[in-house]
Amino acid sequence: MVISGAEFDPEAELASLSRAELFHSERISDDRSDQQIYRLTVIAHEPYPFLLGLVLRERGIPNRLMLTSDYFEGIATLAEWDDFRRLADEIQEQFGRFELVSVNQTETAGVPLGGGQFGRVVRNELSRDQLTVLQTAYEMGYYETPRKASADDIATELDIAQSTFSERLRLAESQLFDLVFSGDEDSVTPD
Repeated sequence: MVISGAEFDPEAELASLSRAELFHSERISDDRSDQQIYRLTVIAHEPYPFLLGLVLRERGIPNRLMLTSDYFEGIATLAEWDDFRRLADEIQEQFGRFELVSVNQTETAGVPLGGGQFGRVVRNELSRDQLTVLQTAYEMGYYETPRKASADDIATELDIAQSTFSERLRLAESQLFDLVFSGDEDSVTPD
């Protein structure tokens, strides 16, 4: 995923990389957003060993691998602690350095980040009007701190009454919370 404050040409950006080619690109933000967001599928022709190969050989799910100027940051799901230890040892051996930032243990592995399952569930559960209200509020900065847009601003953008916007937003948020918290056996209780 690439987030840019200006127009971004994936082909031009990747042309300078000798071992990568653009397989597919998709702009996923709309014109109302301050930032341009693109989903890229890139084929990397890297010699062995490459971090992705190491994760896959240890039966891991690569949730996110991000290359910055001088290091990789990665998130992976592994079924067993021993699989993780082998992966960490292999990374240390092949690349000379491994830093564990955090570990989360869950009962189920779930879906890789970006798998889109939660988004599909949300799109099936919420009405088109509720989705439009949520997306517009999000894109216009309603959920940012401080807020970049008021309820009136968003209602005007959508050409609906402010009370209609507020009602749709409350219903959509309520349904989202139901999706996240309903049926959760490990509910959080205040001390």
